[in-house]
Amino acid sequence: MSRNAGMLASITPPSHPPTAWATASTYAGRTVRQFVRTPQLLIVNAVTSVMFLLIFRFVFGGAIQTGSVAYVDFLIPALAAVSGLFSTGAVGVAEDSETGMFDRMRSLPVPRGAVLLGRSLADTALITWGTFVTLVVGVIVGFRIHGGALGAVAALVLCIIFAAALSWLQIFLGLISGSAQAAQGIGFSVFPLIFVSSAYVPVESMPGWLQPFAENQPVTAMVGSVRALVLGGDTEALLGHSTSWFVVRALAWSALILVLFATLSTRKFTKL
Repeated sequence: MSRNAGMLASITPPSHPPTAWATASTYAGRTVRQFVRTPQLLIVNAVTSVMFLLIFRFVFGGAIQTGSVAYVDFLIPALAAVSGLFSTGAVGVAEDSETGMFDRMRSLPVPRGAVLLGRSLADTALITWGTFVTLVVGVIVGFRIHGGALGAVAALVLCIIFAAALSWLQIFLGLISGSAQAAQGIGFSVFPLIFVSSAYVPVESMPGWLQPFAENQPVTAMVGSVRALVLGGDTEALLGHSTSWFVVRALAWSALILVLFATLSTRKFTKL
């Protein structure tokens, strides 16, 4: 018996297929290692949000009136909340599809939905990294937390929940794009959600016909939640609604986005 034949004979096949968690964690680890081994990808994930932060903080900030709240304290919580919309997750998903990675995964006896769950876990971790960078730069340019440590932790948890939900939106966009180049362009389609919200300017400053949409969309709900938690004090007087009003809506929107796009993404993945 040759050496290679002996080695093959010594390999014992697994007694059962990998579990969903084993598949998801393995794929998530592989995706994170891709970013770690290519530092440029980590930088790109963070630089877009930081670029908007600096532009609005120092270029437009002086022209935007936010009442008794300093504009830097108005802006940074919003950027932390919407980090998931600046993610390059759609491009990564399209690349995995183009290079045949998804085809190889579908040929294995693993739960197909777990592959996408792994991608979501990795993207959530990378979005959280971008959020951390945003907060650090925000503190450097003058942002301060006024709602105490508990409020800050709750706000960060909300940001991570929203990031997890938005990761499924990015996965879906990557699956339907067909190519990495197309995914990059399609990714810009979510930007109106950021600009037509309370992220950069108060909703009250918008035209009357636009305010109902801006007031009742997921970004405004999440941004309001994070702001209310980090600002503390009488948030109803500052932001127009109580902290609980924002938080309930933010969690409801996050659940809806997650369920909707996780379902659509899984169905699309199984049909590729």
